[in-house]
Amino acid sequence: MNKPPLEKEVKFYLTDLAGYAERLRSLGASLTQPRVKEINFRFDTPDSTLARSGVALRLRQDRRVILTLKGASSTVDGVRVRPEVEVVLDDLQNGRAILEGLGYNIVVCYEKWRTTYQLMGMEVTLDELPYGTFTEIEGTDTETIHQAASALGLMWKARVPYSYLELFAQVKRDLGLSVRNLTFQEFKNISLAYTDLGVIPADVHTYF
Repeated sequence: MNKPPLEKEVKFYLTDLAGYAERLRSLGASLTQPRVKEINFRFDTPDSTLARSGVALRLRQDRRVILTLKGASSTVDGVRVRPEVEVVLDDLQNGRAILEGLGYNIVVCYEKWRTTYQLMGMEVTLDELPYGTFTEIEGTDTETIHQAASALGLMWKARVPYSYLELFAQVKRDLGLSVRNLTFQEFKNISLAYTDLGVIPADVHTYF
């Protein structure tokens, strides 16, 4: 059996999403996916078998329905690396029914608005989440990811080593939030600063 392809990406917190988008375009980035809302459902067994082994099973809907399986992650040269396999489905509810029929349940729902560009052969996203704005750079090798981050004026030492759901769990614990899901509706009356997330803005150089 062939090994699944490796996802190699790095994440940064941003304070000026519009300015960052302009920087992307000035470097010749091409828009591959206009701003779209994503709804993501994370699945697991009742005893959290997948989470305990570092595996993520996700069903996502934006303009398509995508089922994703991610293996345990590691960090190489500051870049998060993990096996990832995706398949496009025809229907969200059918996908959910299959997963639930196999014994998996939805453990959390999370949303974001995502705009996607291509730059230097890599995918660069602008992500708007209920608790802040971020960018992710995903490519095939860590050196090129480093180069893209530098070209975009991002401070490498400010990279975020956690997934969006790991940040969510962290801020829930630290601030005692009772919200169940990372959705815009549940966060409509919650305002968070980057300090609440324990991150540093990568696009504000005076912090270094």
